[in-house]
Amino acid sequence: MATKKVKADRCVTMLKALADEHRWDIVRTLLAESLSVSQLGERLKMPQPNVSKHLNVLRVAGIVVTERVGKEVRGGIAEAFRAELTKNKNRLDLGCCSFDFNSPRK
Repeated sequence: MATKKVKADRCVTMLKALADEHRWDIVRTLLAESLSVSQLGERLKMPQPNVSKHLNVLRVAGIVVTERVGKEVRGGIAEAFRAELTKNKNRLDLGCCSFDFNSPRK
C-alpha cells in the first residue's frame, strides 16, 4: 500500500509541474543546455520573474536544479530526472501516463 501512495504522490507532483505549457517549454529547453534565468526568459519570450516562479515549481518537483553563479541563477535538468529520461529514450513514464520529450508540444 505504501508503494502505491509514493507513486501516486510522485505522479501528482509531476503532473502539476508539467501541466503548464511554459514549464514544459522550460524543461525542453533545459534538456538541450543549462541556461540562466535571463537567458531562458529571452529565449522563451517570458518575463524573468515568471521564469523564476516556473523554475521553482520544477525544482520542487525534482525536475530541475538551480545554482547561483555570481549574480545569475542558472537552471539545468536534475541528474535523476535526466537519467530517467535517458533510460526511457526521452520519455517520462509515470505509470498512469507518459510524456514524450522527443515530440514538439501541441
